[in-house]
Amino acid sequence: MSATSKRSASATEHAGSWYAASANPSPERPALAGEVSCDVCVVGAGFTGISSALHLAEKGLKVVVLEAARVGYGASGRNGGQIVNSYSRDMDVIEDKYGAETARALGDMAFEGNRIIRERIATYDIQCDLREKNLFAACNARQLNGLKEHKALWERYGNDQLELLEGEAYKREVGSDRYTGVLVDHSGGHIHPLNLVLGQAAALESLGGVIYEQSPVTSLEHGQPVTLRTQGGLVKAERVVLAGNAYMSGVMPELEGKSMPCGTQIITTEPLEEELAKALLPNNIAVEDCNYLLDYYRLTRDNRLIYGGGVNYGGEDPADIEAVIRPKMLKTFPQLSNVKVDYAWSGTFLMTLNRLPQFGVINDNVYYAQGYSGHGVTCTHLAGRLISEVMTGRDERFDAFAGLPHLPFPGGRMLRVPLSAMGAWYYETRDKLGI
Repeated sequence: MSATSKRSASATEHAGSWYAASANPSPERPALAGEVSCDVCVVGAGFTGISSALHLAEKGLKVVVLEAARVGYGASGRNGGQIVNSYSRDMDVIEDKYGAETARALGDMAFEGNRIIRERIATYDIQCDLREKNLFAACNARQLNGLKEHKALWERYGNDQLELLEGEAYKREVGSDRYTGVLVDHSGGHIHPLNLVLGQAAALESLGGVIYEQSPVTSLEHGQPVTLRTQGGLVKAERVVLAGNAYMSGVMPELEGKSMPCGTQIITTEPLEEELAKALLPNNIAVEDCNYLLDYYRLTRDNRLIYGGGVNYGGEDPADIEAVIRPKMLKTFPQLSNVKVDYAWSGTFLMTLNRLPQFGVINDNVYYAQGYSGHGVTCTHLAGRLISEVMTGRDERFDAFAGLPHLPFPGGRMLRVPLSAMGAWYYETRDKLGI
């Protein structure tokens, strides 16, 4: 592991990632001191929180954001940067479990988060390295058949920008011998996620929104108004948005049994020669494979390969991230055996039992959105729009998510990690055997 990959962040500073090292300039916001009041207080300055706050500020509401660390500190500033459509559970599962009406309501929104991201980038001139297209790669014949079904399903819900490449044709996009075919989504893409959330935070402030960093919420008192306390002050808000996702421990104890923090790890290579980078990903597309514990990767603007994969249930970090992820990268691209890794980091996302996000409201004025189960880049941006809609009189789209049943993990908080790991082992074994 190289020297730069060993850097670690404090509990309130950005992770030692390539994203943090290449982030656009952003001010350090002060911690909350004293008492403030607002129409809406948002807890958490990641994609969900900043997206919600920006939508609300655009509607003329006075918004205050409380962030325990820095803007984009959590998964929003650490993820793979892939603009992947839909949800972690796809529409056929939603149809089977929750019926045609719910599936149609969610299906009508399945590709909207993608469009919101592009609208934000264009409207506020956010410099976040937007690149077009992503693809799903099949590692065996069973997965390739699954991609064919996936294509038909998404086309039924309105995505007409899909292209299936079978056999050697997929090497137009990926220079690896690992796959049997790929499904290209021409409406997808990839971005520098930390710069995307920083750009939206600046847009919020340009509209009068206020962000306090290093201001973890120590208590929330329900009422009218709601009172939120930090170590240095308090906020009185007519309404609240809880948007801390995997970092909201203790604020909503009634939901904690129905979700589980999970860790994923990413490495980033040294800059690659142009010829090598083109050989890996000729058209600079973002890739994720179809395994249950999937790998995902893409190129950065300076031709580094970002490669991530695996899940640690419970969110614990491995002792040596590079030792975990580098073998995965070399299985896909053995030609990188002599390439150095410059950055290695982990991030925590929140998983639900049904793999669908949890939206809801407590006591009529405390709203929450969380649990994107690894598909948060697009769905968080949709969540922000839906929260702004439900607060300003349009509730049917928010309610389509809020009406989804969410059960606790089997075994409770003590056994959810080992039981989930056992289930993952089963599906991982199936992937390896191609069955």
